[in-house]
Amino acid sequence: MYLTITAIWIVLQILVGYNLVLPILLYFLYILKSQKAPIKTELSNNADYAIIVTAYEQTDSLAAVVDSLLKLNYLNYIIYIVADKCDTSYLNFQDDKVILLQPKEELKSNIKSHFYAIQNFKRPHNFLTIIDSDNLVDTNYLNELNKWFDKGFKAVQGVRHPKNLDTTYSCLDAARDIYYHFYDGKILFNLNSSATLAGSGMAFDTALYKECLGNCQIQGAGFDKVLQWEIVGRNLQIAFAEEAIVYDEKTSRPKQLVQQRARWINTWFKYFKFGFYLSLKGIKNLSINQLIFGVILLRPPLFIFILLGLVATFINILISPFSAMIWLGSFLLFIISFLVSLLSSKTDSKIYKSLLSIPNFIFFQILSLLKARRANSYSVTTQHFHTDKQG
Repeated sequence: MYLTITAIWIVLQILVGYNLVLPILLYFLYILKSQKAPIKTELSNNADYAIIVTAYEQTDSLAAVVDSLLKLNYLNYIIYIVADKCDTSYLNFQDDKVILLQPKEELKSNIKSHFYAIQNFKRPHNFLTIIDSDNLVDTNYLNELNKWFDKGFKAVQGVRHPKNLDTTYSCLDAARDIYYHFYDGKILFNLNSSATLAGSGMAFDTALYKECLGNCQIQGAGFDKVLQWEIVGRNLQIAFAEEAIVYDEKTSRPKQLVQQRARWINTWFKYFKFGFYLSLKGIKNLSINQLIFGVILLRPPLFIFILLGLVATFINILISPFSAMIWLGSFLLFIISFLVSLLSSKTDSKIYKSLLSIPNFIFFQILSLLKARRANSYSVTTQHFHTDKQG
């Protein structure tokens, strides 16, 4: 009996602890491997893009995002705004590149909003890109996407930079994004796997998007989790476009943070099983893309494995000091890997200062975990309180 309990305890520690050392292992593999770069060619504006902007209940930021999109250094695109359950009486877009769509019935679903736009396309577009209603875009956003589509990729994830760093919470939210962009985007892609999808700032071959999600009925958050599973399940690679920049509104208030993270945690519990399927597919197909991506999908949110790791460390201090030292070493490696991601990016000094408040941030994430079961009862969008300005 004692040996059985000991074996179970060791296995549980390994399942939690590998998440702490995985980033640094991926980083070492990354620096040993030559990095991918798009072919530098003179690109035309021939590829036709549909830019889908979804809004639910809130329209305060729509004028800013449309103004940003109309400044794109690109010619061949149309903007489709799907204003679901929105008051659009004060919106007045004069440019013929902007199509304002208002469904008669409430959709309350990202996928339904996207397909509502697709059904109202003015012409068949080669590619579609998804932008949140609180985003702004870099003027070369579509040109940077084109570099990867020209290489034959059918799915591309850009980078979401913070629009606002006005509170400690928004700075910590931005730090989290930098970490994930670096390890789940840049490094995974350069290791011949796929970048994870981030919900916005991503683009797809239109036919592929319709094929992947045309028959899906998903309520609440998580469409990006299903979409990346469908794409990588076909053994297609999601490219990471480091210079395709979208400016994203960061969560700035505790209540806002708790409700947003509750939805995200709920989607992880709902869809982490895809990791098992993809890992097995990767082994069967001898696919590095599927195998590595499957392992990544199994990883719980940051704060969950950090908390579980701390619990294991304290238990081992009492029963196995040597094991406790291994845990402390693992935490040190994780901290190093986190700092590597920040140092490898253009990280604002405010973000470094905010790291002292990580315990508070984790506390609110714990509250989110407690509310995760009821996450779908919250609004499908996050309410923001920051004025629209780039930076």
